[in-house]
Amino acid sequence: MTGKQRREQLLEIGRTVFAERGYDGTSVEEIAERAGVSKPVVYEHFGGKEGLYAVVVDREMQLLLDMVTGALTGGHSRELLEQAAFALMDYIDTSTDGFRILVRDSPVAQSTGTFASLISDIATQVEDILGLEFKSRGFDARLAPMYSQMLVGMVALTGQWWLEVRKPDKATVAAHLVNLAWHGLEGLERHPRLVGERTG
Repeated sequence: MTGKQRREQLLEIGRTVFAERGYDGTSVEEIAERAGVSKPVVYEHFGGKEGLYAVVVDREMQLLLDMVTGALTGGHSRELLEQAAFALMDYIDTSTDGFRILVRDSPVAQSTGTFASLISDIATQVEDILGLEFKSRGFDARLAPMYSQMLVGMVALTGQWWLEVRKPDKATVAAHLVNLAWHGLEGLERHPRLVGERTG
C-alpha cells in the first residue's frame, strides 16, 4: 500500500469510528487495529487522533458545502429552495457517517469551521436568493440574512431528525420542508407584530 493509499484507508476507518463512537469514544489504538497497522503509522500520517479528526471533518464540510452550492443551479425561487433542501437530504442519505460527525459538538477546531459556521455559509448562498425575492415583493431586503438563517436552520434540524427515523422518504420530507418555507414566505407580513403582551 502506498503512503497515499494508507492515508485514505486511515481516513475512511477514522470516519467510520468517529461516526460510531464520537471523538471522545474513539482511540488511535482502535483505528490502528482496524487498519491492521501500528499506532505510530497513524501518528506519522496525522500527528494523532485530533489531526485525523480535523481532516475527516474538513472533508465532510467541504463535501456538504459543494453539494448545496452545486445544487443551486437556477430557476424560480421555489425551485432553488427545493434544490437546497434536496442537496442536504441527499448528503445525509449518501454520507450518513459524515453527517453524524458534523452534527456532534466538535472539540477540535477545523480549517473550515464548525457545523454552525457551515450552515451560516449555506445561508449566505440562500440570502442572495431571498434578497431578490424580498425586493420584488417590496419587503425590506436587509432582513434577508435573518430569514436565510431561519430557513437553512429549519432544513438542517429536520435533516438531523430524519437521519434517525428515515421516514417518510427523502422526497416527501423535502416537499414538506419547501411547503412550510414557501407558504410561510408567501404569506409573509411586511411589518409583523407579536400578538401577545410581551415586547422584549
